[in-house]
Amino acid sequence: MTSRQHRPQPEVREEGPATYASAGVDIAAGEAAVERIKEMVASTARPEVLGGVGGFGGAFSFDPARYDRPVLVASTDGVGTKALVAQAVGRYDTIGIDLVAMCVDDLVCVGAEPLFLLDYVAVGKLDPEQMEQLVAGVADGCRQAGCALLGGEMAEHAGAMGPGGFDIAGFALGAVDRDDMLGPEHVVAGDVLVGLASPGLRSNGYTLARHVLFERARRSLEEQAYEGAGHSLGDELLHPSVIYAPAVLAALGVAEVHAAAHVTGGGISQNLARALPPRCDAVVDRSGFETPRIFSEIQRLGDVDDVEMARVFNLGIGMLLVVAPGSVDEALGALEGAGCRASVAGRVVEGAGRVRLEA
Repeated sequence: MTSRQHRPQPEVREEGPATYASAGVDIAAGEAAVERIKEMVASTARPEVLGGVGGFGGAFSFDPARYDRPVLVASTDGVGTKALVAQAVGRYDTIGIDLVAMCVDDLVCVGAEPLFLLDYVAVGKLDPEQMEQLVAGVADGCRQAGCALLGGEMAEHAGAMGPGGFDIAGFALGAVDRDDMLGPEHVVAGDVLVGLASPGLRSNGYTLARHVLFERARRSLEEQAYEGAGHSLGDELLHPSVIYAPAVLAALGVAEVHAAAHVTGGGISQNLARALPPRCDAVVDRSGFETPRIFSEIQRLGDVDDVEMARVFNLGIGMLLVVAPGSVDEALGALEGAGCRASVAGRVVEGAGRVRLEA
């Protein structure tokens, strides 16, 4: 057996000096992107915001005098594999709304008013137009939520993801008076579940949805979402999340709300369980709310059982409030007045912290 002697390969030199741009990071594109988003960020400012875009940190003049015992509440989230749908469709102007919803609607489950949000966008190759669309969605979401887009970061990760690829995350801060905090400790048997309608998937369950629709059913984004839909599957899957925080805050102002559950990853079952004390069960009445057609399409095409559907998807309810029985009418009126469709979706009974769904 003969040995093979290592022979050094001739050194290959590229023409010209190495630059950050030739390595895959375009500083000029980043500067152009910042110029494009300045006005959008400024449009979200609250009176407490100090300074503008471009500093090393966002400054917010928090006024603790608004509260007897102020509590700061923080949350962070992303949009998951819904980002892959946006990339495939080539439309990025709504995914930022989803990001804001995922963050601020967690805050309001504690009773907190969203104050500001920071975003982080990572891309494979920085495209100022794509970045403008992404941040436009975030700014739109912040205006809907009433919070400031206080700052953010754009990161170009050449080699980590390809051109057009991106990921986006958010970090939100809110405030609530300690005596007004919501939580399972306030929930008692006899409370009523009020469901806030979601017209689509929001940002949850997309891994299963994509597996069923594209890998198993071989559907395309361009075809009709379902018979009679009048819009494409891509449009259906990119439907932006409803931002519930302002409507929930309106309900908190007039009704006795004990707890809230943001229906995200884990579906109705797991998220509502987080709002229950060990001594109570929640009985969700599915006849009390409408389940959008896209869910039945996913269930049919994937042969997904009812338990799995409830464990993964919101089934048409993006937020659940646990309300004292004497305050239901006030809560429903405030929610509807804030532009949020809502209905009675079940009840709280004695039990052991479990959630049951009834047809």
